[in-house]
Amino acid sequence: MVNYPNKKKVTTQIVGHTKINNAAHRGMSLEEDISLSNQYYLSRNIAVIYKKPTPIQIVKVDYPKRESAKIVEAYYKIPSTTDYNGLYKGKYVDFEAKETKTKTFPFANISQHQIEHLQRVIDHSGIAFIIIAFTSLNEVYLVDAKHIIQGYLHSERKSMTYDQIVSVAHLIPQGYMPRLDYLKIVDKVYLKEVQDEKEIK
Repeated sequence: MVNYPNKKKVTTQIVGHTKINNAAHRGMSLEEDISLSNQYYLSRNIAVIYKKPTPIQIVKVDYPKRESAKIVEAYYKIPSTTDYNGLYKGKYVDFEAKETKTKTFPFANISQHQIEHLQRVIDHSGIAFIIIAFTSLNEVYLVDAKHIIQGYLHSERKSMTYDQIVSVAHLIPQGYMPRLDYLKIVDKVYLKEVQDEKEIK
């Protein structure tokens, strides 16, 4: 039994991979889509990007036998960093992934620790962004972290609207392999800038 920080007990379920149809994102969670995409990138030696494990605070352990132990109660800790990180074309990549059913991105969906972490990644010349899925629209966007950081720290609103996000974000292509080709956006937005700088020099 694992509990979230608000002490609510939850039951986890592992969902097997099912046949994917043309309705790219429907029926699958954003995390599953990214996981399948990362497996695709890794299997073809395109990138090495993994989901970070969620830290757990163990509260109670049962010892039914001397040689074995069973965790019977634990809580998910609030993550201090982001969901994913890795390497792509020699660059460090770090990002958070969020789903929203409404046409807004509430800043409550991201923590102060995660904002600080993303800023540190940017300060050290890493690639930092947030992937946001608008589930009701079947649209997934890559948003540069600086836009979310700016809104989180300085906006009088408690969220970013869909229109605000779309104005600065990049629509991620959805397909079969990979499910979400977010590295295509990374090439276009981040690595193109690096290439342009080299050409200028």
